[in-house]
Amino acid sequence: EFDPGEQGEKLPPREDIERRVASLKLDREKLGGVNLEAEGDLETLESQLGSMAAEIDDVEQAIAKLRGAIGQLNREARQRLNEAFQIVNGHFQRLFSTLFGGGEARLELIESDDPLQGGLEIIAKPPGKKPATLSLLSGGEQTLTALSLIFAVFLTNPSPICVLDEVDAPLDDSNVDRFCLLMEKMAAETDTRFLVITHHPMTMARMSRLFGVTMAEKGISQLVSVDLQTAVRFQEAV
Repeated sequence: EFDPGEQGEKLPPREDIERRVASLKLDREKLGGVNLEAEGDLETLESQLGSMAAEIDDVEQAIAKLRGAIGQLNREARQRLNEAFQIVNGHFQRLFSTLFGGGEARLELIESDDPLQGGLEIIAKPPGKKPATLSLLSGGEQTLTALSLIFAVFLTNPSPICVLDEVDAPLDDSNVDRFCLLMEKMAAETDTRFLVITHHPMTMARMSRLFGVTMAEKGISQLVSVDLQTAVRFQEAV
């Protein structure tokens, strides 16, 4: 016969045992049925995990290569920018003195030690004046300074054509003369051709060919072209 006292431990009350059994049965029911495909599902998930890990590794390698390429591009861009800046700055200083008949000017990279992140400031000193930024110059001085910079860029990397729209409007006659002389010199020394929109008689007189729009009849525009050299020879012949 079984004697509980021989086990050395007293069994819990019957009610506690029944509640424990009921709780365990409820937990088992919550677990649901046995998934007979669990092993196959595990293998599938492990395979997907391996594929994702390989893809992550590929992406990380691609990111590293891309960062390296970006770094190389930035280094090359900084080098080229510094080289171009020095050339443009040299042309700018010379052209400024030519257009102003003296004075000094320079370009400065500002706001950052990285030239790719910094800004550009123009310091100009017209004859008889103190150095100043572009915004503190007069209208005519700003125009000549801007033209110096534009022409400096063109001399660094000349293009086939340069269009200037009434840039001589703020200039007096002496400065218009310097502007025309510089433009004639650049046209002779480079392959750049200048298309100048102007109302200034002095500028018109220095061009090789004039194009104008006239309205002989109301509402009808007509393009007029004049070769000044031919016109001068014709006038002299008459």
